[in-house]
Amino acid sequence: MNKLTFKWPIRVYYEDTDAGGIVYYANYLKFLERARTEWLRSLGIEQDTWLMHRIGFVVRQVQMDLLQPARFNDELIVTVVVERLGKASVVFAQQVMREDGAILCQAQIKAACVNLGESGESVKAVPMPVEIFEVLKRAN
Repeated sequence: MNKLTFKWPIRVYYEDTDAGGIVYYANYLKFLERARTEWLRSLGIEQDTWLMHRIGFVVRQVQMDLLQPARFNDELIVTVVVERLGKASVVFAQQVMREDGAILCQAQIKAACVNLGESGESVKAVPMPVEIFEVLKRAN
């Protein structure tokens, strides 16, 4: 089965780098998160709307390989591919690459759907609302 790949452009700003002008490792997680958010938005899923219903997605697991450095002012492409869709979680395969196709970072991210509860209540995993699950299934 051919998986659909979403691509999102990101430019490296000075604030993303360390003193040597290389992207600080934790900022790759921000780039990956932004791409997933934009992917959801492109599918018509606005996270703030679901947050009003106390439904959200939380990252449960991250595996990330940093292969080459990104540098200040680089133009990058961040990809999102659904590797596995479950009833209450999604596993993403993501890459950060330069425009020339060089892969800088590879990651596998597992996000769980949760009910955020009211203030003071515990956050617990729940099945995705059907409206979200069906959109993600069609986009896979």
